[in-house]
Amino acid sequence: MVPDHAVDTIFALSSGQPPAAIAVVRVSGPAAAHVMSALSGRAPEPRRARLADLSDPGTGIALDRALTLFFPGPASATGEDVAEFHLHGGRAVVAAVENALASLPGLRRAKAGEFTRRAFANGRLDLTEAEGLSDLLMAETESQRRNAMALADGTLSRAVRRWRNELLGAAALIEARIDFADEDDVPDYDGVGLEGLLRVRSEIAAMLDCPPAERLRDGIRVILAGPPNVGKSTLLNALVGRQAAITTPLPGTTRDLIEVPVQIEGVPFILVDSAGLRATEDSIEAIGIGQARQAIDAADVVLWLGDAGEAPARAINLRTKADLLGVGPAPAGYDLSVSAVTGAGLVELRRLIVSRGTSLLPREGEVALAQRQRAALSEAATALALVGEGVADIVLVAEAIRAARAALDRLTGEGGIEPLLDAIFSQFCIGK
Repeated sequence: MVPDHAVDTIFALSSGQPPAAIAVVRVSGPAAAHVMSALSGRAPEPRRARLADLSDPGTGIALDRALTLFFPGPASATGEDVAEFHLHGGRAVVAAVENALASLPGLRRAKAGEFTRRAFANGRLDLTEAEGLSDLLMAETESQRRNAMALADGTLSRAVRRWRNELLGAAALIEARIDFADEDDVPDYDGVGLEGLLRVRSEIAAMLDCPPAERLRDGIRVILAGPPNVGKSTLLNALVGRQAAITTPLPGTTRDLIEVPVQIEGVPFILVDSAGLRATEDSIEAIGIGQARQAIDAADVVLWLGDAGEAPARAINLRTKADLLGVGPAPAGYDLSVSAVTGAGLVELRRLIVSRGTSLLPREGEVALAQRQRAALSEAATALALVGEGVADIVLVAEAIRAARAALDRLTGEGGIEPLLDAIFSQFCIGK
């Protein structure tokens, strides 16, 4: 449903903050064509770039010589009439044009994410594509960019449309079976409809098995763990290339968890320094040790800097302080010998961390789902779990299909989710 304020004409700077070589000011709404005529002195020609002298409609003062573009709705970015002014990117130029626009009746400055929200409301993109666009704006690594592009380009949307069509076809067969069970020409439920339902259930389960987007967006959690004074903080500093954690010769220096975001070969990580694990009567240190144990359980990768026989399952076992213990291959039970002082083994360690981390990220062709998306798909999968060979109550199957379709509708934004839309689009920048 289009919000009431969507009938307004809005404007905003849609490029980066000036100064810049070019600044793009975008206008969207029913008065977009009038706005372009008012500033450039002539009616716009659709989809044709034109160099124009812009002036303030109220004062006649020259503003800039700019490239102008006009896109009539509904075939535009927002589904409405859209005008764009490609200005010289100085602060004074942009401010003058924005002030001129603000003086026109019926125009107002856009709110955060309002252009994209109008595109969603007008059917130019669905909610998963909008979320992909939001992720694309925030992407800092290549893996984040690829996943955001997949969502923004409609990879998930196309899968949902295919599933919805399968469910609609199966629902039609089942409803016909329920309503006209005594007719000879009505197909049996356990035919084509069941095959399609099982296919949808299998594909949804496969997508839910993909790594979550939170790991891709926030970073793979790598904790450095072990007893006190084995070089955890020193190694963390060496891996991130700066003094992120305090290091001293005294055991128990680190008491709180220290989290440091870092990119290694384009993969996002959060390296976590932790308190040394030991028995202690110090109540404050005991709290830190408890936090460290919880963080080990929650970590994606554990770098263990202690006795290999005490390492958690699937940990990378490191023989540290190789500069003091002698250069050579790692002893039995250890994956690698490293020295944060000389740098020995650090290149190999980074490669090992990236290898472990990459295995936890989506593979080529997979889509990482955010928490909201996973919840909706999980609800659809739960509803379809009832479907299978030999289901006796066809009415229950029909209800399961209805529930699955409702969950898919919420995934793409076709359900009653106005508060959710407010939360999602408020995260966009002004001009998007």
